[in-house]
Amino acid sequence: MFLHRLLAARAAAGDPIRVGVIGAGKFGTMFLAQARRTPGLHVMAIADLSLPRARAALERCGWPAEQYAAPGFAEARAGGATHLTEDAAALIAADGIDVVVEATGHPAAGIRHALAAFAHGRHVAMVNVEADVLAGPLLARRAAAAGVAYSLAYGDQPALIAEMVEWARATGFRVVCAGKGTKYLPAYHASTPDTVWGHYGLTPEDAAAGGMNPQMFNSFLDGTKSAIEMAAVANATGLTPQAHGLSFPPCGVDDLPRVLRPAAAGGSLAHAGTVEVVSSLERDGRPVFRDLRWGVYAVFEAPDDYVARCFREYGLVTDPSGRYAAMYKPYHLIGLELGVTVAMAGLRGEATGCATGFRGDVVATAKRDLAEGEVLDGEGGYRVYGRLMPAADSLALGGLPLGLAHGVRLQRPIAAGAPVRWSDVAVDEAVEAVRVRREMEAAFGAPPARAAAE
Repeated sequence: MFLHRLLAARAAAGDPIRVGVIGAGKFGTMFLAQARRTPGLHVMAIADLSLPRARAALERCGWPAEQYAAPGFAEARAGGATHLTEDAAALIAADGIDVVVEATGHPAAGIRHALAAFAHGRHVAMVNVEADVLAGPLLARRAAAAGVAYSLAYGDQPALIAEMVEWARATGFRVVCAGKGTKYLPAYHASTPDTVWGHYGLTPEDAAAGGMNPQMFNSFLDGTKSAIEMAAVANATGLTPQAHGLSFPPCGVDDLPRVLRPAAAGGSLAHAGTVEVVSSLERDGRPVFRDLRWGVYAVFEAPDDYVARCFREYGLVTDPSGRYAAMYKPYHLIGLELGVTVAMAGLRGEATGCATGFRGDVVATAKRDLAEGEVLDGEGGYRVYGRLMPAADSLALGGLPLGLAHGVRLQRPIAAGAPVRWSDVAVDEAVEAVRVRREMEAAFGAPPARAAAE
């Protein structure tokens, strides 16, 4: 990609890519740790709802205090320093910003910030995959109309999976399945912020000492984050979710091509050209041998006997037929790798993964029997988890997007394991995120058939 060479040239010319970061949480902080070491990048401004939290994050990742002492945007741009602000809108509008990193994790905020960035001609690195799944296809269309890049965040698993799918297709392979690994047991769907630390082998005191957010970590555990990320992959790659969503089969890296092939060929998939998340735990809780808990993969198919022979000759692990093989990356470094997206957008106006259609959706699903009048508390909370569905099925159901299942009141009881529908909650149709989502549903409707996507 020659990104480093191009960044070095921008640095030498005194014309770095100027970046505004919204959200100084874990992902944003990890990016900041590397951004100050990357020639050709200038973090001109950081916006966070809490300036003390932002300063603490910068101190934690090694920034010298004088680097973020700029009193305003103009001083930051002229002096190569960084301005801190609580005003995300002002950051987006600030003269000189090239790329906006949206790292709030809040879907409604992500949509608002992306639309403002497009209006000001800024590229967007959308770390906020919750916002992307809620309205990414429409946001991508708006970005294209504005002549800017809208991108998944490199370092996060969806962008890395999309890159692997692109590699396979660019070399002529049909992608059978792509996805990631995680720690999963069926009981985790009912996990709440009160029970999450036991599943991680931590005490609440240990977690608090590490500054760990129980609702966020619970979303990783209860299947919600996996559903969100696989919906983003489906929308970016054309792979289509299975009708039942995710199965989380236990699987290590050596078994990827055996397990993740169509059922007709002896595997676990309902169809080829799909997404799946593999578990690092057997169903009885034993660890999977050579698990892929932190990584990503793509399974692809040999088109003929000659290519299958090449698989053998070059040592690829295949299924027993020799027809299916896999590539995988065992780790992802989230924000530490985000500079790739920023560079691709700022240098070339290109994305590291971007929604091209509405193929996957995440529907709020009851963790337990819910009573009329209860208020939903969103991702990783006490009441619902996110279930991956084909977008056509979600639309036919009238399923409530997980990204809007926060702060809304139930108008009728919902049984445990049942999806929540738009009609089950009192929704304010005037809210921007609701309006944008409704517009996306109307604009994209039912996605094309799976065969067309392949």
